[in-house]
Amino acid sequence: MSLKTFALAAALAVGFSASAHSADVKTVRLGVVAGPDQQVWEFLVPKAEAKGLKLDIVEFSDYQPVNEALNAGELDANAFQHQPYLDSQIAANGYKLVTVGFTYVAPIGFFSSKYKAWADLPQGATIAIPNDPTNGGRALLLLQSNGDIKLKDGVGLLPSVADITENKKEFKFLEVDAATTASALADVDAAAVNNNYAAVNKLDLAKDAILRESKDSPYANIIVVQEKDKDAAWAKALVELYQTPETAAFIEKNYGGSTFPAW
Repeated sequence: MSLKTFALAAALAVGFSASAHSADVKTVRLGVVAGPDQQVWEFLVPKAEAKGLKLDIVEFSDYQPVNEALNAGELDANAFQHQPYLDSQIAANGYKLVTVGFTYVAPIGFFSSKYKAWADLPQGATIAIPNDPTNGGRALLLLQSNGDIKLKDGVGLLPSVADITENKKEFKFLEVDAATTASALADVDAAAVNNNYAAVNKLDLAKDAILRESKDSPYANIIVVQEKDKDAAWAKALVELYQTPETAAFIEKNYGGSTFPAW
């Protein structure tokens, strides 16, 4: 074989090898909401190839369209929500979506631009809470656990303002989209802000919240795929990519005191 012929054969072999390798890599379009979810997954992007994955992170500014995009096949997976929220979306829209793994617990917190302590809130204070059933209910359950309100028996994880049976400080509730609770702080006495929206608005749950859930909150965030993909090798690899000591260390370093690994 001539040197020229050998060089051509070698080039073809390298090209074939590269094509075969790229064919083995599964591109996963992953929907996230801006904040810690996006930041942790961005950290994992360069580590994904070792699991046979290429992550294509698709950022959303609020919760509402993310499950719809996954159900429609515009995404392969998403990671932004807790199970009660997914359950409510499935019940309302008939989505064929399932949970394949846990990411972290991000406790919800109440913040205020007017008061430095929860006890300082006046009688009749106006409180902003998310207007979706799961996150609004989550805020109300936190108020109940703190002794501020009582809710009807049996409301589970989805109580509403209508389920309040006792309201010691006569709080007035303003229900707004979860993405806007932080921006409502200028107009209310306190607001319940989900962790990712708190991060985007530079609110620190550990330092700034005047009331917050404990790290034992049942609202762990999840990785979600379409039902048809629940047993796919790439879905398992996606969970394994996330659930590592390195990811836990990244979460602790960047969000210590406000976000906790859930696996």
